[in-house]
Amino acid sequence: MSSNAILTVDIEPLHDLPERWRHERIHNVASLRTSNVNKKSEEDENPVQLCNYTDVYYNDRITAEIDFMQATASEAEIERFSLEPGDVVITKDSESPDDIGVPALIAEKIDDLVCGYHLTILRPFESVIIGRYLFYALASRLSAYQFYLAANGVTRFGLTYQGTKNLRIGFPPLSDQERIADFLDYKTAKIDALIAKKRELIEKLKEQRIAVITQAVTQGLDPTAPMRDSGVDWLGQVPKHWAVKRLRYCTELVTSGSRGWAKYFSDSGSLFLRITNLNRESISLRLEDVERVDPPDGAEGARTLTQPGDLLISITADLGSVAVVPKTLEPAYVSQHLALVRPEANTVIPDWIALSVFSHSGKSQLLTAGYGGTKIQLNLNDIKEIVFCHPPLEDEQRQILGDVIRKTDRIDRLISTIHQAIKRLTEYRTALITAATTGKIDVRRIKLG
Repeated sequence: MSSNAILTVDIEPLHDLPERWRHERIHNVASLRTSNVNKKSEEDENPVQLCNYTDVYYNDRITAEIDFMQATASEAEIERFSLEPGDVVITKDSESPDDIGVPALIAEKIDDLVCGYHLTILRPFESVIIGRYLFYALASRLSAYQFYLAANGVTRFGLTYQGTKNLRIGFPPLSDQERIADFLDYKTAKIDALIAKKRELIEKLKEQRIAVITQAVTQGLDPTAPMRDSGVDWLGQVPKHWAVKRLRYCTELVTSGSRGWAKYFSDSGSLFLRITNLNRESISLRLEDVERVDPPDGAEGARTLTQPGDLLISITADLGSVAVVPKTLEPAYVSQHLALVRPEANTVIPDWIALSVFSHSGKSQLLTAGYGGTKIQLNLNDIKEIVFCHPPLEDEQRQILGDVIRKTDRIDRLISTIHQAIKRLTEYRTALITAATTGKIDVRRIKLG
């Protein structure tokens, strides 16, 4: 939920509740326990399954189907922070105050499940409120707004015990809570199914997008062109008049950034590009979250000052992520997690190389070359050895690139439209939850199914 959406909410609905409804602060309807169980395993502790921040953030329901982290906890921690069916767990920290207090319901009994760090357990008083209703009340815009106001911090935000316990919710008698929870279970399941189908369509369109790119940079546009075996497994047949080259033979520079840039971070100065600035959906940079550095003259790393047309390729994560430095970009340095590749002038269009790296064939090469145990990495020699197709005429390269842009733009517009539909469904879902948990919808008169 965006902060703009939250800021339009007020808590007046709590003063205009239906008959038989009441409102209370959270600490009057549930006990609160903020966990301090970390992810470390100690030999003198008991093995447990750990419910972590991401388990809660990405799941409305906590079930045994989740692949929980294996960890350890002391007897006292197990006694205090074990999770029971009907408990509601909320996130207590976030990088943004409008994305805090995200709830999840413990939907079933799970052996040895313990709540992890950065989370708060709310255990409802069963004589007053049921867990399913409490979950929905905490998922409403009304609660999100109160969490937003209670969050403390500057670059990272957190909910204090005091801020959490004073949150107010409205609720009817227990029998009506059951009906509201049943209604919202039914309605949100239908909305979630629609959202899931739209997300599946987005993934298919993304795959189609890469297929279009791969087809263009390995086989061109002419289906009647004579073909030959490239001699490279991941390229297969290529147009007979195309060359197959290694990146090392058409570049002036292949280097990577230096370590130790943190001491130069500044509110002004030059851009500092990281893996997060590579757009995993295209070859353009994303600059919404970019750091700046102000290094002293002669600081090591000046060799990685970018120029227009340079390629930036990830070498430690999201292999195949690549971007082209545009002509309009101000001076920028790169981190040690990026390879900076400078194509030789007048040999190949930078966008052509970038799309070749971004294609299925390019990613296959990088994943094959990657090394490391839990963290796949590339070295600069791996980058130099990237093989790609090279149409000899620049006009042909430009013609193919133009065709790719037209086709991928159409796909991108479709994806954007579907994202907007998902956003509207998500907003409707939240509005429905808010209306039901503030008595604006009388679910007693609504038949389900």
